[in-house]
Amino acid sequence: MSGKNWDRVPIDVQSIDAPLSRAAVFLVVTVANEQTALAKVFSTLDGLDDLVKTVGFRDLSARLSCIAGIGVDLWDHLHFDKRPRELRPFAQIEGAVHVAPSTPGDLLFHIRSERPDLCFEFERILLDSLGTSVTVVDEVSGFRYFDARDLLGFVDGTANPTGLDLPASAIVGDEDADFVGGSYVIVQKYLHDLRAWAEVPTPLQEGIIGRTKLDNIEIDDDDAPRKSHKSLATIVDAGGIEYDILRDNMPFGRPGQGEFGTYFIGYSRYLWVIEKMLQRMYIGDPRGAYDRILDFSTPHTGTTFFAPARPILQALARAAAA
Repeated sequence: MSGKNWDRVPIDVQSIDAPLSRAAVFLVVTVANEQTALAKVFSTLDGLDDLVKTVGFRDLSARLSCIAGIGVDLWDHLHFDKRPRELRPFAQIEGAVHVAPSTPGDLLFHIRSERPDLCFEFERILLDSLGTSVTVVDEVSGFRYFDARDLLGFVDGTANPTGLDLPASAIVGDEDADFVGGSYVIVQKYLHDLRAWAEVPTPLQEGIIGRTKLDNIEIDDDDAPRKSHKSLATIVDAGGIEYDILRDNMPFGRPGQGEFGTYFIGYSRYLWVIEKMLQRMYIGDPRGAYDRILDFSTPHTGTTFFAPARPILQALARAAAA
C-alpha cells in the first residue's frame, strides 16, 4: 500500500494490508469470564502496538506484525454500545458428506514475520502478559512452502486482491461507519491425507483445484460437469459483481506425527462473502456437488472474529477498563 514506511518503523498492529510473510503464528484463546481477566486482556490489547515495536525493531527487515480479532461472545462482554454489523458466531455447516465444525475462540492473534524466531518471541511475551486470563485452544506455526504452495503441491492465494482492490475487498467501509477500517476474519485448521492425495493422478488433482499444478494456470471449467475448488470459492452476485477476500493461508505440519495441514485465514469486508464461499464448498453447487478437495482435507476448527482498526481496538480496551 502507498504511504507506508515499514522499512523504517515496525508495522502498526491491525494492518490487514501488511505483506504476506514467510512465517506466521495463529493463536486462538478463550478468556476467563471474570472482570479481572477481561481487564488484563484488554490492557494487553492496548499495549500490542508497543509490543510489536519492542520485538520488531530488532530487525525491521523481518516485518513483524500482529492482527488481533475479537469473537462475538467476548464482544458482548465489553462495555461498548455497538457491535460490527455482521459479527456472529461461526455456524457449523453440514453437507451431505463433509462437515465444517464450529469451535470456541474469543481472541485470535495472527502474528506474521519473515523470521519465525520473531513470531516466537512475540507470542512468548504476549502469552506472559495475558497470563491466566486466557486459555489457549489452538496454536499453529505456519511457514511459506517453496513458491507459496500448499502441502497438496499447488500455489495458494493467487487470486488475492492487490492495490486498491485490497481494501475494497478486505476492509470495512462506510456501510458500517462505526467500524471503518476493520475486517471480518474466519479461520479453519485443515489436515490433509497426503497419502490418499498422492494416489490421485495429476490431471484429476488439477480438475479438483481448478489450476495446473506446475505453472499455476487457471483452468476454465465453466462447462465441466462439476465445479472446481477455484470456481466454488468464487462469489458473484446476481448483478455479476465478483467479491474477493484476502487469504493468508499457510502450511503447517509435523511429519513425525503424520500431521500435514493448511491453516485457512480469510479477511473480508463482508462476512457473508466467506460464509457463502464455505456454503458452496460444503453443500455444493448444485447441491451435493461439494468441493472434492474436502475428500482429502478435513477441517478441525472453525471460528469467526472481527479485527477492528487500531483506534477502535484502543477504544475497546479503554471501555473494558472503565
